Amino acid sequence: MTDRSGAGNPLWMAYEYVAMIIGLGGLALVCLLWLPCALILNPLLPRRLGQPLGRAMISFGFRVYLRLLSLFCACRFDLKEIDLLRDKGPLIVAANHPSLLDAVMIVSRLPNAVCVMKASLMDNLLFGAAARLARYIRNDVGLEMILNSREALEQGAHLVIFPEGSRTLNFPVDACSPSVGLIASRSKSPVQTLLIEFSTPYLGKAWPLFRRPSLPLRCRIRLGRSFPPQANLQVFTSELETYFRSELGRESPSTAACAA
Repeated sequence: MTDRSGAGNPLWMAYEYVAMIIGLGGLALVCLLWLPCALILNPLLPRRLGQPLGRAMISFGFRVYLRLLSLFCACRFDLKEIDLLRDKGPLIVAANHPSLLDAVMIVSRLPNAVCVMKASLMDNLLFGAAARLARYIRNDVGLEMILNSREALEQGAHLVIFPEGSRTLNFPVDACSPSVGLIASRSKSPVQTLLIEFSTPYLGKAWPLFRRPSLPLRCRIRLGRSFPPQANLQVFTSELETYFRSELGRESPSTAACAA
């Protein structure tokens, strides 16, 4: 997927730094614009109004942000297969997690998505208010996470979760947590996998936040296999992890790029 025709060109390298600033600054700006509204609306609106509004606004904001990256930062996103899930719900949407952009890309195409998030992000000043208005789910209390996930699925949401629990360190995929299988079993919901592929591991776990990207950046998300819920969590988790490894391959351009 990699096209590095401008590599080594000083002007192109300067452009990559500018694109990095635009990309990081653009995301912060999108979040800051919605932050005061989310802070005000969260205590004022009843859940039946605030929750769908919060989710729709996050999805819209992320679509605008990805458009910004496409126009000014030499990023190309192929996300059309996610659209096939929009009218299929409720679903547990489970994806590999190579980059900080993963949730942004998925949620941009699913306006009724609810994410299982790290507690630190839920408490973050920049992201927390919007996430709480949208009734995203904290991952720090296991039983509460399971119950809230089941409730969201009963309401017809797309539950977005990363089975690895954090961004991938050992490509193509790290060990998967049994939490996905547990949520599926308790909610009787199918698990739809998404396969995320990047031309480089930009904003991956081993990529420093202020390291310039290798442009152009190409990102593709394709639909994977759908797994029915199973009672045996160990078997389910093993099958899920094996499937990700077989589809994504044992060798990844990300590993080489991280070492560069």
